[in-house]
Amino acid sequence: MALYLLYESASGYGLFIAHGLDEIGQNTDAVRKSVVDLNRFGKVVKLEAFQPFSSALDALNQQNAISEGLMTDELRNFLELNLPKIKEGKKAKYSLGVAEPKVGSHINEETKIPCQSNEFVLELLRGVRLHFERFIKELKPSDLEKAQLGLGHSYSRAKVKFNVNRVDNMVIQAIFLLDTLDKDINSFSMRVKEWFSWHFPELVKIVSDSYLYAKVLKFLRTKSELSEDKIPGLTDILGDEDKAKEIVEAAKSSMGQDLSEIDLLNVQQFAQRVIDLAEYRKNLHEYLVDKMNVVAPNLASLIGEIVGARLISHAGSLTNLAKCPSSTLQILGAEKALFRALKTRGNTPKYGLIFHSSFIGRASARNKGRMARYLANKCSIASRIDCFSEANTTVFGEKLREQVEERLDFYDKGVAPRKNIDMMKAAIEDAHKGNAMRTKYFHS
Repeated sequence: MALYLLYESASGYGLFIAHGLDEIGQNTDAVRKSVVDLNRFGKVVKLEAFQPFSSALDALNQQNAISEGLMTDELRNFLELNLPKIKEGKKAKYSLGVAEPKVGSHINEETKIPCQSNEFVLELLRGVRLHFERFIKELKPSDLEKAQLGLGHSYSRAKVKFNVNRVDNMVIQAIFLLDTLDKDINSFSMRVKEWFSWHFPELVKIVSDSYLYAKVLKFLRTKSELSEDKIPGLTDILGDEDKAKEIVEAAKSSMGQDLSEIDLLNVQQFAQRVIDLAEYRKNLHEYLVDKMNVVAPNLASLIGEIVGARLISHAGSLTNLAKCPSSTLQILGAEKALFRALKTRGNTPKYGLIFHSSFIGRASARNKGRMARYLANKCSIASRIDCFSEANTTVFGEKLREQVEERLDFYDKGVAPRKNIDMMKAAIEDAHKGNAMRTKYFHS
């Protein structure tokens, strides 16, 4: 049986025939050895036909189709024109070797041309790729390099060209930075309190909040400057006049030591840094909430923006999270505990990052595992809707949240929850109504 080879290059489609296989032997190792020597390989494989692409755009369209496992009309015409005709009711006396099995399946379905893709065929195609410019005499090596470079850039550009508003990478970076800021603010605040407590140790007992402590420190400067006229300013910062009066009274009988001017200046500057970091952290949190409501609105509605962002970050992307089964999503973030349990044959963890959800905290101790499994199931549905739906809506997330609330009531009080199919039908109806109202609003 004759073997034809389909080779998709950056400059066009090539059809080769492997007619001299007996000379090298029909096994992969023999082909692998003959590939390097063009004189020997040229006796095995010969060019049958070549069809160049009409333009760079045509090359990109053909490449996109091949990557998706589809046969284009141009490829079909090329094969039907150059391959032997198959008589009706009879088997083909040849087969077509292809690099992509999905493309081969599609060609077989549409044209009944028998296709094969195995290690032997791939080795032959590797040889064709290595010596391709020598088979096409009109093609210069520089032309092929230019075509490959241009197609590579076009293909990559087309692949990354999506809605910039739904880039989940921004969510991943924001949640990483938010977690880092939390650690830094905590350690810096502790250092500020310890530093200033040498001067005014009583203040830390009155003002426990780190951000307010830094603001009060910046406002006070030194305890010796505290007097009754500072009370209105302290009240504005703390929002509590009694606490402001307590600070003034404490300053009068403070046990702290005096600090030099240069020491006070350093403490003040450090306190300002803490204030700036805390304010930036607040702005970053607002940015993350807004971004999550665009990138994954249903997941954010169901489990909250912070936990949802952590799940996306840990999975690597929203697409990766959507591909995770709910059992994997349930223990995301608890991988070390899982492998330790498998190694020691102990109990496997019931939850990972989703433990930070309020639903798990509200469930009773005996129901936490069941609640985690149910919540992971709903998060999996929400992430898939967010990833693959083009409509930006929170309807499904809200309905899924209602289901989780009903499941909590079922565990605690025995109240039967509504069925998933009924909730999803209601969500789809609400989504359609919302789209109709938006369309009406824009047209008016």
